[in-house]
Amino acid sequence: MERLPKKVYERELLRLQGQLVELQEWVRESGARLVVVFEGRDAAGKGGAIKRVSQYLNPRVCRIVALPAPTERERTQWYFQRYIEHLPAAGEIVLFDRSWYNRAGVERVMGFCTPREYTRFLQQAPVFERLLVEDGILLRKYWFSVSDGEQERRFQSRLDDPMRRWKLSAMDLESVTRWEDYSRAKDEMFFHTDIPEAPWAVVESEDKRSARINMIAHLLSTVPYHHVEHPKLTLPPRPPGTGYQRPPRDMFTSVPDHAASLLD
Repeated sequence: MERLPKKVYERELLRLQGQLVELQEWVRESGARLVVVFEGRDAAGKGGAIKRVSQYLNPRVCRIVALPAPTERERTQWYFQRYIEHLPAAGEIVLFDRSWYNRAGVERVMGFCTPREYTRFLQQAPVFERLLVEDGILLRKYWFSVSDGEQERRFQSRLDDPMRRWKLSAMDLESVTRWEDYSRAKDEMFFHTDIPEAPWAVVESEDKRSARINMIAHLLSTVPYHHVEHPKLTLPPRPPGTGYQRPPRDMFTSVPDHAASLLD
């Protein structure tokens, strides 16, 4: 795949991010509830896409949900229960950095759930999602697809970069040797959960730039948002001083001027 040129990418990304702000304002004004699920292979580009989607959005409107492994108590709950509390209220957007589909992927492949729990999930997930959609939630599901060769290249890049090494875990590296197991699990997951009410949208992510542009453009095309007019704001004039005197600076602990040392 030919890589999207950086200048073209940055120009279109900024335009799309401007539309995401418009989408956000429509969600807030209309009281809509939007859920976007990001799933896919390890190192497929989910995190980078989420970062670009949320970059200019109000964190009070758009929340990112990336849940850790369930606690002992959560393991005894109905499987979907801990995800429900993170669903949006009116006027909110929730981006799931992985979601309830953990059960159909890593839990299935690594044996973290029983066959019965797995089968129950495949039966209940479509029902759960239909309930969300019937209640008016806008549910969008994205699967980021990457080849085994590109995944391995990205893993190696992270291993060689101390600033990004934290992105790798032993579980991630295990996925290299279980590539076909994950492929079979994904195929079965799609078979059961690619439903008309909440279809999967596959994002080809060999080129991260193209993947981000394609995913955001698709999301915008599926939501019936429109421009929302807001009252024009003007900066009020500053009132005249009344004699306030700032206390001496040496009364407080100041942050050392590290920036000045860079000029020496």
